[in-house]
Amino acid sequence: MNQLLVTMLPRFVAMATLFAAGLASAQALTGDVNAGKGKAAMCIGCHGIIGYQNVFPEVHKVPKISGQSAQYIESSLKAYKKGDRKHPTMRGIAGSLSEQDMADLGAFYAQHSAEPVAPEMAVAASDATAALLAKGGCVACHGDNYSKPLDPSYPKLAGQHADYLYVALKSYTIETNANSKLGRNNAIMSGIASQFSLAELKDISKYLSKLPTEMAVVPQSRFR
Repeated sequence: MNQLLVTMLPRFVAMATLFAAGLASAQALTGDVNAGKGKAAMCIGCHGIIGYQNVFPEVHKVPKISGQSAQYIESSLKAYKKGDRKHPTMRGIAGSLSEQDMADLGAFYAQHSAEPVAPEMAVAASDATAALLAKGGCVACHGDNYSKPLDPSYPKLAGQHADYLYVALKSYTIETNANSKLGRNNAIMSGIASQFSLAELKDISKYLSKLPTEMAVVPQSRFR
């Protein structure tokens, strides 16, 4: 058995090296803004209309994505394609995209901005809301003002639609598997969101939506 391991070890090392090289190559993909602009035609029917609503899994505004980080847009598209995020429309769209497509769309939407529509005047969190945010440790990942994530693959939350944030947070509390039709599969967020009642998740979402934001819904013509 030991001799077999000695014989196979070089192959394992070679395979690991190839895997690492492939991973590095995937991570090194650079998004092209102009290419992303052309590919965004499939996105504008929802994300380019102010006030547009989605009905899955319940009625809520589609999220603001103009001004989000490129890495977050890429990671969310990969999650829809893999099935870690359950949404039939987004699964279908993401499933048609290559990793380069995702990088291009991320680059486009990261810089695709107009004068943002400011949310309501930001107010200090109430003691109760502040306690909820502290319990969840939200600032540790999503950063100052919940708009400077520690990791660029994490979303900016400040100024996002309250009803979308609420639906997203609820989705993390639903246990998922390959056959699930609802929910989001993320061990960290599942553990955090499951600490709260639905009323508490709604309170957190309402507060975050009122913070100053870099994100916006930028109207786009369907005729480009």
